[in-house]
Amino acid sequence: MKGLFRRRQLWRFLLTLLILSWAAAAATGESAGFAYRDWNLRNLERIRALQPDPLTFAVLGDNRGNFPVFESLLRQMARDPSLKFAVHLGDMVDKGELEKYRPFFKSLKQYLQIPLLTVIGNHELAADPEGKLYTEIFGPRNYAFHLGSAYFIMFDDAAKSGPGEEQYRWLEAELQKGRGYKIRLVFLHTPLQDPRGGEHGHCLPPESSQKLAALFKKYQVSRVFAAHIHSFFEGRWDGVPYTITAGAGAKLYGADPQHFFYHYLKVTVDGDRVETQVQRLREGP
Repeated sequence: MKGLFRRRQLWRFLLTLLILSWAAAAATGESAGFAYRDWNLRNLERIRALQPDPLTFAVLGDNRGNFPVFESLLRQMARDPSLKFAVHLGDMVDKGELEKYRPFFKSLKQYLQIPLLTVIGNHELAADPEGKLYTEIFGPRNYAFHLGSAYFIMFDDAAKSGPGEEQYRWLEAELQKGRGYKIRLVFLHTPLQDPRGGEHGHCLPPESSQKLAALFKKYQVSRVFAAHIHSFFEGRWDGVPYTITAGAGAKLYGADPQHFFYHYLKVTVDGDRVETQVQRLREGP
């Protein structure tokens, strides 16, 4: 009888430990045990230590599941000593699931030594519509910082319905702060308009597009960087310069060699000047 009693006590003890471990995992979120937390905040600490003017960095977007192309671009970036950091404009993964993020970070760890900041894309919201996992890993979905003569605004416009009123208020407050700097740069995922025109509408809803265009014009934004349309385009939205750069690996949306090719951007900020250079993929994936 004593042996049976002891075995029951042991089973109760083990069951209690199991329940406590499940509770701890739930309390710390889905990314518990994942090595990468507060990614953007930690990389910002490294970026703030940089010599700001002139400042050269890379911008890219939409690699999703095509890691051969993405890693080729990372290797190409790593060979350019002028690049001080990089900005990823979203759609890093096909779906916002923990196992999808692991190969993304594995590629960064293997091929890229400079800091990298991110903006959330619509595919990060797939399977994670509230973006909870993204926030656990990367931190706030809207954030801003300054470096030398430039003010950087990282803005979440990834939801299909467009930004909410609270986000517009946050954005305008940051644009007001940016008036104290020579350069104001905005980074987001979904373009305000689709430059292909016609039946193409891979962009924000018209109301959202108009609101953002009016804000960017009012506060004289120097340039807007967007992704989402797997291509390269440059132009102006209501007088404000923009660049669409979404050629980091996801399937290209056309065959015109002027717009549809794998690439990243090389951006240089020097005083009151912003220069962009498109860097086509030079090596095979």
